[in-house]
Parts: sequence; structure tokens; C-alpha cells
Amino acid sequence: MEAAPPAMPELADDTTSIPSSRGEGDQSHHPRTLIRAIVGAIDAHDKKRVVVGGWVRTGRRSSSLLAFLELDDGSCQQNLQAVVKGQVYGDLRRLTPTGTSVLLEGVLEKLDGAKHKQLIELQVERVIDVGEVDARVYPLPKTKHTLEGLRDIPHLRPRTDTIAAVARIRSELAFATHSFFRGEGFLHVHTPIISTSDCEGAGEMFQVTTLFSQADKVEKELKENGAAPSEADIEAAKLVVREKGDAIARLKAAKVAGKQEISAAVLELEKAKEIVSSLEAERLRLRPGIQRKDDGTISFENDFFKRPAYLTVSGQLQAETYACALGKVYTFGPTFRAEKSHTSRHLAEFWMVEPEMAFADLQYDMDCAERYVKHLCRWILDHCREDMEFMVNHHDRTAIERLELVSETPFERISYTKAIKILEDADKEFENKVEWGIDLASEHERYLTDVVFEKPVIVYDYPKEIKAFYMRLNDDQKTVAAMDVLVPKVGELIGGSQREERLDILKQRLIDGGLALGPYEWYLDLRRFATVKHSGFGMGFERMLLFATGLDNIRDIIPFPRCPGKADL
Repeated sequence: MEAAPPAMPELADDTTSIPSSRGEGDQSHHPRTLIRAIVGAIDAHDKKRVVVGGWVRTGRRSSSLLAFLELDDGSCQQNLQAVVKGQVYGDLRRLTPTGTSVLLEGVLEKLDGAKHKQLIELQVERVIDVGEVDARVYPLPKTKHTLEGLRDIPHLRPRTDTIAAVARIRSELAFATHSFFRGEGFLHVHTPIISTSDCEGAGEMFQVTTLFSQADKVEKELKENGAAPSEADIEAAKLVVREKGDAIARLKAAKVAGKQEISAAVLELEKAKEIVSSLEAERLRLRPGIQRKDDGTISFENDFFKRPAYLTVSGQLQAETYACALGKVYTFGPTFRAEKSHTSRHLAEFWMVEPEMAFADLQYDMDCAERYVKHLCRWILDHCREDMEFMVNHHDRTAIERLELVSETPFERISYTKAIKILEDADKEFENKVEWGIDLASEHERYLTDVVFEKPVIVYDYPKEIKAFYMRLNDDQKTVAAMDVLVPKVGELIGGSQREERLDILKQRLIDGGLALGPYEWYLDLRRFATVKHSGFGMGFERMLLFATGLDNIRDIIPFPRCPGKADL
């Protein structure tokens, strides 16, 4: 006999109020029961009248008198079988195509597990609504789909088992993130998506500007209304100004004109000057293309922010301003990199979790990062068991074991120098040469986690040349107080550091990095006015999902992937 599925975690609300069918006079609302609630408490739902809404995964008719529908409503991996009789709904052919949406009312009946694959089914007494599908053109037939192929139909791929499972796990991880930091006493702050500073100093940023739309507007106006005032037009207007000025001078020299006559002449002169100013402004405004300065650089005077602005690569710097006032804060939002990479680990738009902590050194930073990762792993095991079992069965058989390992095992901690020594002594030839001063590649990170220690590893005290300007310089003047959390299968999951709190050293680090001090004066103020030791880290949310699910491509664990040449929807 097939065992009953494990009880599902309770939802905030197992029913959803929805309107009745289109085209029917009955406009009352029906409390929709989620399939997750039904299969999680079968005995409690036996003989219970419910309304169920979902999409047909498979449908078949035994005759014109009976149809069997396997329904999926997105709330869990399991489907619910619904049985519809011909006298309930006349044309059963409309209900059975894969992808059809239905809203059904009926009575649930518990089945004998020894005789039936399903443990409970819905005996339909009323078909409230139907959203039909033409099976000949529906992009998601019953055949198996590849994850790569599904990326071409991002608006429909959530209807598949894998992408739906990822969406549920992603939602739970987001909730777990907020629950962890709330429990640790952090405040959630919203840092700007539009920024005028480059946190990483790499320059691979998307620019935010209205200059192109302004240029297009000018081009359109010139086509519709003719050319802008010419230089000759402006010179002619200036000549009128000179003539009127000379006329006033003659009136005053003759000493025969009255005060009223001179005032009228002055008024005409002012009007002539206004015409010149207007023509010059119009000529400047209607200059085709992007306006540039005399040295050839772009002029941002007419841009929206009147200075270069970008989509943020990190909310860290802004989060530091709140940490230096409120103690412990975190930001959780989208970040952007204009890096033209097509690898399975890169996206142009992705989400970052970035806590910042005042009065915290590198040791505290590492402790917090370890607690956070363990919390996420335990949360997935406790709240996403069914979806994780699906991942084990279809994508990565070690996914649950990996989560259990990380959630229960203390992380190893080694210095960067020791890590390099281990890699140099390894009985393995790496594609990327190992020597002190390199940035560890994914193969190096995974060798440490998967082979040497067989558990998560935190590597700290990296060479200053390969780390960002804001990381605290160590006493050896060669390394900075930085750390990376490495996990099996993925490698780097978290990067963090103790931030440089000494004003003079931070200024020099900016200069050494080739960054102008001007845009960072506000950041330097945090050190000028009551500096404080503080630390923080950043975790790529999609990297955590890759680690948890075992999927190989980061484009499959974000709802709408953005990468070079791809920005659908």
C-alpha cells in the first residue's frame, strides 16, 4: 500500500476567494481549496465539499460519459484527480487537453491506496469555469521538456514541475532570509537601485540616462518643424541688438529725447536681447545627437540626474550608512552587472542579500554568515521536503544530503595563504595555475570543499590586490580582512569583509584603485564623523538556489533571466 504523503507546512490561508464562472449569472465568490492542503490532510478532507482551481496536466475520456483530469494548481508537486461525468458537463472534450484551466466544485472521496494510485479524488458536481487550450499549438504538451528549451517560453515555463518547484523553494528562501535577520535583530532597509557610485570598482555597470531619448526627441522635432536656428540667424539678431544699442546712445548724446522716448528704446533693446538668448538656447537644445563638452566628453547637464548614474551592482555602500546609525541592517534586492558573460553562473540581473553590522569584526562576520547559511539549509529541509525530493529524483540525487551536511556541520576556516599551500601540494593538475596572489577559481574552491574538507570552508585574509577598496587592510600590508564562504558543488556562496574604518587608509585605497575621491566623499564622511569598526557580507540569492536545488544553470532558478542578448518579457 502506498504511504500517505508527509504533512505539508500550513499555509497562511488554504482557501482563496475567487469569482464564479464567466458568462454565468451567479456572481458569488467561491473559497478555493489548495491541492496542497488536500493532500496534506486527506482524512480531514474526506467527504468534504470543495472548490478546486487548476490546470490540466493530463486528461482522458473513458467515453462521452466520463472524463478524468489530473489537476495541478501550483501549490505543491502532487496533482489531484477530478472525475467529471457527462451529465455534469456536456462537452467533455473541452476539459481534457493538457494546459486547460478549470474551476470545479465537488466532493472529495478518499480512495483505497491498495487499489488506486491516488489517495483522494474529486467527484465533480459543477464545472464553474473553463479556460480552453488548442492542443495543436500549446507549447507545453505532455512530452518531456528540456530546461534549455523552456527558457524560450519564460511566460509558460512556471507550469512545469521543475520551474514550479524552484519558484516555491525560492519563495521559502526569501521568507527564511527575512526570518533569520529579524531574529538576529537586523532592520531591513531598501537601498537604491539607481546609484552614482561603483561599489566594486570594476566599471561593468548599466548606465541610466535620458540623453538618448532626448536626442531622439530632438531629431523628431527637427524633422517635423524644420531646422534649428542657424548661426546666421543668431548673428542677425545680435546685429539688431547692436543697432538698438547704438540708437539709444545717439538719443542720449543728442540730449533732445525725452525720458519716455529713451525708456521705450531701452525696452526694445531688452526685447532684442531676449530674442538672441532664445535663439541661442533653441539652437543648443536642437543640436542633433548626444551633446558633448569641448574636450569631447559627454555633457550630462541636460541628463535627468545631471551626472552619470547607473543600475547598482551592490547596495552595500548605502547599507553601511544605516548600519553606522542603526547598528545592524540588511538589504535584499536586485543588482546588475553589464558583464558580457554567457556562462551558466552569470546573469545581468540577479538578487543579493547584504547585511551590514556596526561594532563587528571579521570573526563576527564569519560567524553570522555561517549561521545564516545553516538557517537557510534547515529551512529548506523543513519546509520544502516534497520539492527537494523531486529535485533528488530528477536532477541531483545528492541535493538533500548536501543540505543536511551543511546544516549540521561546523564550517572549516583557513587563511588564503593556507588554502594556496593546500592547492599547491594537491595531487591534481588544475586548469588555472595556483600561486599566491591569484583569485581562487571555481575548480580551486570546489577542490577545497568537495575533496579536501568535504564540507563548507571559509577562506579569509585575501591579497589586497584582488579585493575591493573598502576591505580593511591587515597589519601585514599585503592582505585584507576579507572572507569567502565556499560550499560543495557551487564554490563561493558568500563574500564579505571587515570594512576599512580608517579615513587615511581608505582614501589611499580609493586612489590606488584609480577611483576619484569626489563621488565617494559621502562614504568617507562615515569615517570622518564617528568612525566605527563594521563588517558585512553579500550572498547571491540565485547561487544559494543553485546550491540547494542542484540545477546546473543559473538561468533556470530566476523567474526571468537577463543575460547578453536576452531580456524577454
